[in-house]
Amino acid sequence: MISLVIADDHPLFRSALSGALRSEINGIVIVEAYDLDSTLQALESVNDLDLLLLDLNMPGSGDLYGLIRIRKDFPDVPVAVISGSEDSVMVAKVIDAGALGFIPKTSEPATYVQAINAILAGDIWLPEGLKTEIANHPKPDLSMQHRVAELTPQQYKVLCYLHEGLLNKQIAYELSISEATVKAHITAIFRKLEINNRTQAVLVASELKLQMMAST
Repeated sequence: MISLVIADDHPLFRSALSGALRSEINGIVIVEAYDLDSTLQALESVNDLDLLLLDLNMPGSGDLYGLIRIRKDFPDVPVAVISGSEDSVMVAKVIDAGALGFIPKTSEPATYVQAINAILAGDIWLPEGLKTEIANHPKPDLSMQHRVAELTPQQYKVLCYLHEGLLNKQIAYELSISEATVKAHITAIFRKLEINNRTQAVLVASELKLQMMAST
């Protein structure tokens, strides 16, 4: 029996993919998640999970943050990225960040099954047309993504609020903490990201397309 999590913020896509996989794989167990928080909760609660199918662009995920955070917190869970884009640069990044496969969302159900079986057998699965392209790409620099993944959830939220242009007192109000605590978080963010000021923090959040996580 195969158990997997489908993490995607589009309910119609999740439903369609879940139905297609259930019709193709006997006895498959599927848990659905819709943002980074619900994905982390699913990974925490599902025993003996075989695979996570992860959309990169869910709320709270932002570029590669979600993937790197998941690989850091759940290193034993295989991850395959599912995406509507087949940009070879992004595919190279997700594989370098620890994904074991990249499946275009437009793939036929039989292709999903082929990819899932290959990954569960320990292989890296990619569409044929992308394998050569990726091999020709230079190794991506994911150092900043890894630094962001070292932030605590509260520090991540503060970084997102800095990106939105909020002042310290506004961030304190949103998070129900003191301004002194906000300043402490900002100092920690600067240290972990190896930056010096708020402008650099905003640039990092913009470049990595960071998004606020849902409230829990």
